[in-house]
Amino acid sequence: MRRRVPLRFDIWLTLLIAFVISLGTTKLTELIVPSLYEQHVEDHTVADGDIGGKAGAEVFRARSVDDLLAHDTFTILSDGIEYCNRGGGYYGNHYMNAVTLPSGELVAAVINSDSVQSEGDYFSGVNTLPVGRVVFEDLESSASFLRQIEYSEPLSRHDFYIDMLGTGGKVQEVDYVERWTGTVQAVTILVCFPLIHSLGAKLGLFPFFFVPKKERESEWE
Repeated sequence: MRRRVPLRFDIWLTLLIAFVISLGTTKLTELIVPSLYEQHVEDHTVADGDIGGKAGAEVFRARSVDDLLAHDTFTILSDGIEYCNRGGGYYGNHYMNAVTLPSGELVAAVINSDSVQSEGDYFSGVNTLPVGRVVFEDLESSASFLRQIEYSEPLSRHDFYIDMLGTGGKVQEVDYVERWTGTVQAVTILVCFPLIHSLGAKLGLFPFFFVPKKERESEWE
């Protein structure tokens, strides 16, 4: 049987003090983050007609892979959110969906959901996807990505994907706040723990993790 070795009391106490301090830095972060989120929203809001922005009537409606390759920018009409019901996965930092073209061909696309326009019901009506462009990329370089996005049906092309995100992709405010507060809390604990324990050891309250050279020399005198 494996025996569990309990943490020493000084470690538990130091962690507790560091955690209490982190609650204060987390609360301070919560006061600052809303202004940062406003800037985040501004930076990730795409203008209509730009890559990742809403597609107007003047934007070409692509029906096939040939159409995609023949135009610098375009949009695609989708049956509701059919693209969300197929495979999808992360390629690098982007989450991509498998989008079905009117021709029946299947291509990978990263989509700015904020710019999807619905005619009728969002789930079953006709959705106009954001303005997109072709980005040539060897998707076969990520076998795990292909396994995920092709779980129901293989893509028609592996040598490009469609960028319908641009500079878009706003994070929800609650997720944005949690990301900042979680990071600040973790950093606070990591920084405060060794500092507090070192101070306690110097005051003679805790044993040293690493006995200083002066302490070792005094033991030999």
